[in-house]
Amino acid sequence: MPQSAPPVRRTIRRSDDPAMTEPGELPPFGHFIDGRFHPGSSDRAMNVINPSDGEPFARVVEGTAEDVDHAVTAATAAKCSWRAKTPKQRSEILHRIADRIEEHAEPLARLESANTGKPLLVSRDDVAQAVDTFRFMAGAARALTQAPAGEYVDQHLSVMLREPLGVVGVITPWNYPLLMAVWKIAPILAAGNTCVLKPSEQTPLTTLRLAELCADLVPSGVLNIVTGDGPVVGQRLADHPRIDMVALTGSVGAGRSIARTAATSLKRVHLELGGKAPVLVFPDADLAAAAAALRTAGFWNSGQECGAACRVLVHASVAAEFTERLVHEAGTLVIGDPAAGDDIEIGPLVSRTHFERVSRYLDNARTEGVVAALGGAPDDGRGYFVPPTVLAHVPAGAECTREEIFGPVVTVETFRDEDEAVLRANETPYGLSASIWTDDARRALTIPGRLDFGTVWVNSHLVLASEVPWAGFKASGYGRDLSVYALDDYSRTKHLMHHRGR
Repeated sequence: MPQSAPPVRRTIRRSDDPAMTEPGELPPFGHFIDGRFHPGSSDRAMNVINPSDGEPFARVVEGTAEDVDHAVTAATAAKCSWRAKTPKQRSEILHRIADRIEEHAEPLARLESANTGKPLLVSRDDVAQAVDTFRFMAGAARALTQAPAGEYVDQHLSVMLREPLGVVGVITPWNYPLLMAVWKIAPILAAGNTCVLKPSEQTPLTTLRLAELCADLVPSGVLNIVTGDGPVVGQRLADHPRIDMVALTGSVGAGRSIARTAATSLKRVHLELGGKAPVLVFPDADLAAAAAALRTAGFWNSGQECGAACRVLVHASVAAEFTERLVHEAGTLVIGDPAAGDDIEIGPLVSRTHFERVSRYLDNARTEGVVAALGGAPDDGRGYFVPPTVLAHVPAGAECTREEIFGPVVTVETFRDEDEAVLRANETPYGLSASIWTDDARRALTIPGRLDFGTVWVNSHLVLASEVPWAGFKASGYGRDLSVYALDDYSRTKHLMHHRGR
């Protein structure tokens, strides 16, 4: 087994002042409940850390079960008047929210970068997608379709209705705090529900700022934000008797915990969990195009992306060439503090805890004899930086091919034929996304149907649109984000049958 060369230290561009926000751009201190900010029932607060330097730059309330109860009471009181609004009325409010986000796009992007460590190009894309999500859901709410009314039994007229569920509890992750909040809030409100949302305790600021920006647009109690730890605030959302559904984007472990708790009250659950996306590169593929695409798809948001192109399976006959091209592409990525310039493409990981987790995976890979063709070791300077890493000559079954590393790490394995490629791709417990790269039309049409993943791209990867669903199979959970299917998830079907006989 070939051994890794000593890692080459990449230059990390740092800013003398990594702060990205002005004091007035931070959200107010407190939970957002019933249309305004409240200090909460606890006198405890949590620091919010800038990952570029590891220093705190804001504080938020450490919420309690009582705070959740307060928010649920507000959401319950608001649900009847909100569901009574016509689709047009709700749509107009969602459009105004989209306009408000767009008006504050740059401060929101800077705040997102300060809290998460994202390069500004990523944060700006998140804000743009948040605007588009609200606008799509505003339109979709007015154009829902269902089975037509009709006389399916003699003398009986059947009418099918879509109704709101009621109060939806939401738990969002740290990797896309603003965008994942919007992916939940927009369809939940469009479908006529009210919402109580817990953002990640690590990255709560843009969600709170969104609530502040929309406070005069959304009726009191319709949207509520409670900050705090998962075992306290998240647990209470899952077991609260007046919450009708709980929706989570997060880890598989968190999903299992939420589902177990929600089962006691038989509330509905919406889970978007982890991923380990295989990338199948066949010998007839455009290798240059595939490597160039993976420069973005494998390392976007520093690889902290559940759909990242993180596990390459390439035909043995072209593996050396493809790996060389991928290493070249990834080696051109610009690393640094988001504050160091608009051209930064790779920022720090979100927290010290996650930095140490990714570092352990790299240590384990070296122990298993995996070759680091690029990168391979964390930076030991200020902040939580792991340079882009390509692990080559990876044996089948290695830990780095099985576990979701969730960092800027792409592994490269080889296969000999189609059947082996499909078998190896499907062996992961995750089923969120995958891609195949080929110029063979037959292969492009047949292989996707054999892959057990909710999204399969052909000759692209990590391309999303508000019109199409984002959802996984197997350990990646169930429940659909984006598209009209999300509106189905956040509503229920009612059948009305009228006897017309005399």
